[in-house]
Amino acid sequence: MESRSRLSIICSHLLPHSPSPTSRLSSSLTSSASINDAAGDTGNHQLDCVFCRIVRGESPAFKLYEDETCLCILDTSPVSPGHSLIIPKSHFSCLEATPPSVVAAMCSKVPSIGNAIMKANGYDSFNLLVNNGAAAGQVIFHTHIHIIPRKARDCLWTTESLRKRPLNFDQEASQIVSRVREQLSSISPDNEKGSRI
Repeated sequence: MESRSRLSIICSHLLPHSPSPTSRLSSSLTSSASINDAAGDTGNHQLDCVFCRIVRGESPAFKLYEDETCLCILDTSPVSPGHSLIIPKSHFSCLEATPPSVVAAMCSKVPSIGNAIMKANGYDSFNLLVNNGAAAGQVIFHTHIHIIPRKARDCLWTTESLRKRPLNFDQEASQIVSRVREQLSSISPDNEKGSRI
């Protein structure tokens, strides 16, 4: 996959309504295999998963960091030099299927790995990105976090030139807050003790 196509996929979550090759790609990913994978049927997909093959040592990768839970590798289609991926060593198809302890282990590595990538490549910033689901641009259904090094005015994201609109404190915003809070309270009230708003 070319870098431009890769950038288009990564940016798809920022411009979801624009017709692009990404939307065609996203719709093609809703095959029965992808649907089963997203639902947690990971048995056969672990054998076919490129990240699982890397973890098992069956496929090559440029490893930056490794511990018992996760691995950080260079992205094979980087949008900037040093673009890297933090992946769990166990197969989880998407973020919500990944145990919180694994997500915490992955995220705890971001500051040190991100800073090392920036310093090694002469950058001063980075984006942290998770494409979760086909509509968000996820093309490998094994949870992963992108660390994308950035420089001022590198124009990586087309949306950076767009003017942002301030949030309207209206009924629509209140309804969004209510719906999200309702979803959060239905997940697991026991795990959320002391975190009520």
